[in-house]
Amino acid sequence: MEITVELVKDLRQRTGAGVIDCKTALQEAKGNMEAAIDYLRRKGLATAAKKAGRIATDGLVSSYIHAGGKMGVLVEINCETDFVAKTEDFQTFVKNIAMHIAAANPQYIKREEIPEQVLERERAIYRTQAQEAGKPQKVIDKIVEGKMERFYSEVCLLEQTYVRDSDLTIKELLDAMIAKIGENITIRRFARFQLGEGLSSQPSPACSSSVK
Repeated sequence: MEITVELVKDLRQRTGAGVIDCKTALQEAKGNMEAAIDYLRRKGLATAAKKAGRIATDGLVSSYIHAGGKMGVLVEINCETDFVAKTEDFQTFVKNIAMHIAAANPQYIKREEIPEQVLERERAIYRTQAQEAGKPQKVIDKIVEGKMERFYSEVCLLEQTYVRDSDLTIKELLDAMIAKIGENITIRRFARFQLGEGLSSQPSPACSSSVK
């Protein structure tokens, strides 16, 4: 079986192991994903998978200010111990995630957080687009689900492509960090602020009169 880039990427995302290790595991497993995961676990390389269930209660709240103070991000990222929270690697990771959020403007951390009404609205839009384009009914569902996957990759932080490395998603970056430091890490929450965002372009009545 051909070991594709997609297979390697999927295995990296699920285990946090390196590219070469993932490729070797898939070759040993003849392309079988579960067998490849077992191979990595036996070798002690599937570190992210083993640590994902541990509770992360320490960590950092950090900020990133961009564009001359016109955009800012606050992010909370948790790890298991204060020792790790104080390391340069962890602090750099947190700063990089905040910078990514400023640049990529995610709306959610993961797809499970998206309200069902938002998903229904997106699916309805994509279905209407496919129907109006004259697509056969039998392929419309596949088209809709394909566009939903793209939607997830645009609005969910963990599924976005990392702005500093287009070969990585944020989930892959997170798993690699877990593997490196040996503790579970979770991106708990974030807030992104854009100067003037949400304000009306028209002056309010209380401020509309000129000074004489």
